[in-house]
Amino acid sequence: MRDVLDDLVGWWQAGETVGMGTVVATWRSAPRPAGASMLVGPDGTAVGSVSGGCVEGAVYEEARDVVESGVPTLERYGVSDDDAFAVGLTCGGILDVFVESVSRESFPELGEVAGSVAAHEPVAVVTCVAGPEDRVGRRLVVWPDRSSGTLGLQRLDDAVADDARGMLAAGRTGMMHVGHDGERRGDDLSLFVNAFAPAARMVVFGAIDFAAAVARVGAFLGYRVTVCDARPVFATPKRFPDAHEVVVEWPHRYLQGEVDAGRIDERTVLCVLTHDPKFDVPLLEVALRLPVAYVGAMGSRRTHEERLVRLEEAGLSKEELARLSSPIGLDLGARTPEETAISIAAEVIAGRWGGSGERLTGTEGPIHRTADR
Repeated sequence: MRDVLDDLVGWWQAGETVGMGTVVATWRSAPRPAGASMLVGPDGTAVGSVSGGCVEGAVYEEARDVVESGVPTLERYGVSDDDAFAVGLTCGGILDVFVESVSRESFPELGEVAGSVAAHEPVAVVTCVAGPEDRVGRRLVVWPDRSSGTLGLQRLDDAVADDARGMLAAGRTGMMHVGHDGERRGDDLSLFVNAFAPAARMVVFGAIDFAAAVARVGAFLGYRVTVCDARPVFATPKRFPDAHEVVVEWPHRYLQGEVDAGRIDERTVLCVLTHDPKFDVPLLEVALRLPVAYVGAMGSRRTHEERLVRLEEAGLSKEELARLSSPIGLDLGARTPEETAISIAAEVIAGRWGGSGERLTGTEGPIHRTADR
């Protein structure tokens, strides 16, 4: 819903009713992830996408019907459909799409949700997509310190809010199955948790030309990018226009300060491009002991071996050292800063989703993978 939120809020503020289809679950090679949404406006305008073009026509018609009837539906599209050629996914995937009407009456908290997203405040929208008729379409909005709306029962709301906060903290959108009263072993209700967590962070250490390219690619991938260097003459916003912030500080001090402030989490990507022992050794002492998604360091193989010796002398264990991606990036034959940035981004993506980094033409099995982080 994040991609279509501005349009949705505009119609909502005008008192209009909008049809919305949201991907709530996927299997195999479905082209869009859970949370992808498509709107059908009051004037018939279509905004957004749930499949990249495969089933948009079917969702469009379903959304118009739901606006007219007021009854939400959960639709499955894919190769298992009898009319797979007409509304199936040509890529062979399967997806579930929850189609509902959105208005001030049905979603009174939307304005607050939009405000939280704009302010980078974590918020999760929990919607009942399958279960008894009197529960389907009910919604609970969850913030770290409060909640609004109801799924129909206070005990259910309390149990779901706790679990939704856990998903929100991990930045994870997906399905939750609970019992009628919120029992975690039950499956009476299927709830879709759409987590609007602040963007994951990418911190790039070393204000060099490669850092500018990495910052550009990181921002393109949706990370909130920080460039940090202790040298004020190089660490300037003008040299890094794609970074969200440029910080002048010793790298290890800055990282430890961000950890202490609670601004580093398991989704964080750390790229160490300094390849200078006085910067990267104390920095990696901190970084490799953190539960982050990725720690990569630039340098030649000789630099890497020398760096490992220094880190071992600093007391890091073999398990901690094994978390270091160095030399940084995948073997793409990259030479320029831009090519190197693609190499680094490819390694980050592969680590996030469990990819092998091999050419797809030489592999078998599903193209799209699911990972916990």
